[in-house]
Order: sequence, then structure tokens, then C-alpha cells
Amino acid sequence: MSQDQSLYQQDVIDHLVKMDNEQLLKENADGNLVLANSVINQFRKDSGTGVVWVKPEKYWLYRVPEDEECREARG
Repeated sequence: MSQDQSLYQQDVIDHLVKMDNEQLLKENADGNLVLANSVINQFRKDSGTGVVWVKPEKYWLYRVPEDEECREARG
């Protein structure tokens, strides 16, 4: 992910399925595939505080000065 790009959760899920890495996914209460907690936790560890999650649209992007200090951005 470069500084001017976003990373959509669904794109990551699609890539993992295509690469036969479904063990890195889990099924949520609605029956949808989502990233496993271990993947999310490792991503948070690797990305540090430089990346925020935009919850409504389900994607990550690099933090900008306007973002609050939390891990989520308003989008």
C-alpha cells in the first residue's frame, strides 16, 4: 500500500481466497468472510499508528494530519 492509496478489506479477502489462504479468514455472524483476528492484530502491529481504519467503507489508509489519534477515521 503506497501513501496515496487505500486498502479495502474485501480486496484482501478476495486475494486470500484466490491464493488458497482461507485459513486466514473467518465467517462472521452474518455468514460473510472477514479477516481472522490474528491477521488484523498482525496488521495493527506492523502498521503501527500510521494507518487508520475507515469503518463505514471498510478500508485502511495512511493517517493524515486531520485524523484523530484513534485507529479509526471518519471517512
